This record gives sequence, C-alpha cells and structure tokens, in this order.
Amino acid sequence: MSTVDSGERRRASDTRPVITDLIDAATVESIAGEAWIALVGEDEVLVPLPGELPADALSSWVDVVGPWTGSVVLTTGAGTAAELTRALLGETAPEELEEEDVTDAFGEIANVVGGNVKAALPGPSALSLPDVGPAPAVRNPADLCRVDVLWRGQPVSISVQGALPPLPAAH
Repeated sequence: MSTVDSGERRRASDTRPVITDLIDAATVESIAGEAWIALVGEDEVLVPLPGELPADALSSWVDVVGPWTGSVVLTTGAGTAAELTRALLGETAPEELEEEDVTDAFGEIANVVGGNVKAALPGPSALSLPDVGPAPAVRNPADLCRVDVLWRGQPVSISVQGALPPLPAAH
C-alpha cells in the first residue's frame, strides 16, 4: 500500500530561509549606497546613522519572490522623498512636483535597490514593479534586515523584510 503525501504535514527539514541567513546589514547598506550614487549623484552619500522617521513617512518598495520571498522597502519623510525626486530628476525637475513625479522617482530608487538585493540572494527570483505608499507590515520580525541612514541629514530606513509569517514550531 502506498500513501500519497498531501503536503499538509510540514517536514522538520522544510525550513524557509530568513533574510539574515542570506544577506547582512553591511551588504544592504553597500547596495543602497551604490544605488544612491548612481541615481542621485556622486556627492550624495548615505551616512550610517539612525534618525527618527517623521509622522508623514512615505515608503517605496518592490517584492522579491523566489527561494526567499519578501519586500525591499525604503521609508523616509514625504519632504525627503520630494527632495530625492528633485535630485534624481536634476535639471529636468519641474518647478512644482506632482505626486506622480515623486511616486515614479521614489519607486525607481526602490526598484534599483531591490534589484541589486535580489541579485545578491541565492537562486532565481522575480521582482515586482515598485509601489509607493504606507510601508508594508513586517510579518515576521525574525525575517528582517534593516539599515537606518541619513541622507542630507534626513532619516531613511532601508529594510529587507520577509513577506511570510513565521513557520509553526516543530513538535
């Protein structure tokens, strides 16, 4: 008699990797710093100092789906996101920024940082289009790598966070 595994039981060997097993904060900081220089300008550096995010925080993120599934999230104040947009657009920045300008530019920064994080992870993965709005919830605090930096003296948080809740403990 043969039995069919319905997949309902979780085997003890079936573990999902957490991001801190795959990438460290120094790598995330380096990826973000290189993206900043490439997109925003050579003189635009991220200073590894924490700062308190303002009440009007805005996030941009991309989702990574593969052996590890989660989001790469950039969070800063709305005013800082607008300044990033101006820096990214340079001389082509309109005098009055529209919400769409900020959404596109801030999303593009998340896209580049997220793409480089994806490339640093093992296995084939897919990357979603960027989204901008309130930050996605942290589903599993153990599956989080967060870097807090300052750009032009303003706080920016870069987090690589798992999208899945923790697995139940093995019995």
